Amino acid sequence: MAYAWEGQSSAYGARRSPVGLAGTIAVHALLLGAFLLLPKEMITRHLPPGIVGYPVPQDPPPPPNSDTPSDPAKPDTRSTTTTVDPIFPPPFDDSALRPADPPVGPVGDGGSIGSGEGTTVRVPDPPAPVLVEAAIDPRHASAFQPDYPPSMIRLEKEGHVTVRVSIGVDGRVTAVERLSASDDAFWAATERQALRKWRFRPATRDGAPVASTKVLTVRFRLADL
Repeated sequence: MAYAWEGQSSAYGARRSPVGLAGTIAVHALLLGAFLLLPKEMITRHLPPGIVGYPVPQDPPPPPNSDTPSDPAKPDTRSTTTTVDPIFPPPFDDSALRPADPPVGPVGDGGSIGSGEGTTVRVPDPPAPVLVEAAIDPRHASAFQPDYPPSMIRLEKEGHVTVRVSIGVDGRVTAVERLSASDDAFWAATERQALRKWRFRPATRDGAPVASTKVLTVRFRLADL
């Protein structure tokens, strides 16, 4: 049975082999035709436009200049004579060579001005200012002695005070400076009296009153009481 089935199959395959081959060929032919009949994709290439040249007309030549003479001028060959006036040098000025006047120098003490030959001018010295010292005003002379301190009277003690007073232009005492004093009580009495009662004729410079100072000594004696 096995061999019979195999034999039948072989015979059947042998019989159908040409038909199957033909069918296969026909199928492939159809597929190839369908492929060939498909629309092809068209690719369009856009090329840039080419450069087109064209002739450019040239500018016309400029017209001839009417100012230019048609015939060039001929050079003048005639000879000319130039007359030159003589140049004379200016007159010599010797003022620049003369020595200048001597400068005026500072005024010295009784000296002379200038140098070299010539007249010597002597400038007199300015007059010295006239100074007058302050002096006690006679109208107030009796008020210069201070009161005797009572404590010094009880102690029967004498003494003295030296002061420097500043005197204004009105003759009044503006300040009192203690230079020496034998006791503070004598100094206090002198200072008080100077500021209240002392009057002076002010010092002057060329007649004008000026402030000044003066040193005075006041003595305290029991015999003057």
